[in-house]
Amino acid sequence: MSLIKWQPFGDFDDAFSRMMPALFGRNGRITTENGGKFAWAPNADISETDQEYLIRAELPAVKKEDVKVTLDQGMITIHGERKEDTETKDEKFHRVESFRGAFTRTFTVPDNIDEKAIRADAKDGVLTVHLPKAKTATVRAVEVKVQ
Repeated sequence: MSLIKWQPFGDFDDAFSRMMPALFGRNGRITTENGGKFAWAPNADISETDQEYLIRAELPAVKKEDVKVTLDQGMITIHGERKEDTETKDEKFHRVESFRGAFTRTFTVPDNIDEKAIRADAKDGVLTVHLPKAKTATVRAVEVKVQ
């Protein structure tokens, strides 16, 4: 008779292993750095209304004090850090799938934004960056004579 070690999370391991290549292949923002550490970046959705462009980045467990948004030469950058949990209260972790550490996401912004009115807010683990459209004069059709 042979003994088999009971692994309470064995089914989770199998399911995770099957999904892992698909998740990393689709996401593309999780890479390994020198030394084998994972670098990560939050998922983001970009949308547009009549008044503004919106960037919504998923940042669960990231404090707003740990996020910096900058605009420089037509590029908006979201930079921050998800810090390590310091208190475990006698917990024994069997798996940790959430990434920790610094992150950066950079997006090209359109030319027609009002740079002075850009604002960002964080709520329920989502950072929303508002990029208001600039008020521009309406474009009129002009006929040019060919000489």
